[in-house]
Amino acid sequence: MRLMDLQQKIKDSDFNPEQAHGYFLKLIEETGELSEALRKGKTGQPDQEHLKGSIAEELYDVLYYVCALANLHDIDLEKTHEMKEALNKIKYG
Repeated sequence: MRLMDLQQKIKDSDFNPEQAHGYFLKLIEETGELSEALRKGKTGQPDQEHLKGSIAEELYDVLYYVCALANLHDIDLEKTHEMKEALNKIKYG
């Protein structure tokens, strides 16, 4: 799945501009849970039975809320990635 497809899927199922602050708080919460999973070393791609609390699950949750916030602010993350890569090439060569 492309990032733009994920953004659209999230927008179709979870787009609520009144919840902008809530989405941000969830992003922070999920980042904390990712930190805990990293600290515990729950690395690698888990199977369905071991997904809960894994780094993989927490990375997805962070990505979800990044996409939700991008949607609220009408930001195309794929386009932003391309623009940022161009800037980085200039900056870092």
